[in-house]
Amino acid sequence: MYNLFEDEDDIFSGSPRSKFIDVIYNANRDLCANELERLMERLSTLEMIVQEQLGLDSDKAVNDVYFSRGEEVAAATKNNYMISVGRILTQNE
Repeated sequence: MYNLFEDEDDIFSGSPRSKFIDVIYNANRDLCANELERLMERLSTLEMIVQEQLGLDSDKAVNDVYFSRGEEVAAATKNNYMISVGRILTQNE
């Protein structure tokens, strides 16, 4: 798989994580707080689904998936960073 977003010579110069951090530190504070709150609510909701609907311990389920599908988790994490950056930047104009 191509590491387009982590290439030092890339036009965007940096990883999705580093861009997320840059945006969080520099964009409108209220917009960033809203996005972080949205992410926490989403995490809490997903944990409740895992526990209530699947009957699993969410920490164990997360660890199992992380260790068995680490590359997919990394790709999904990059995607989520980009989605959050996009959400903040489109509202920050």
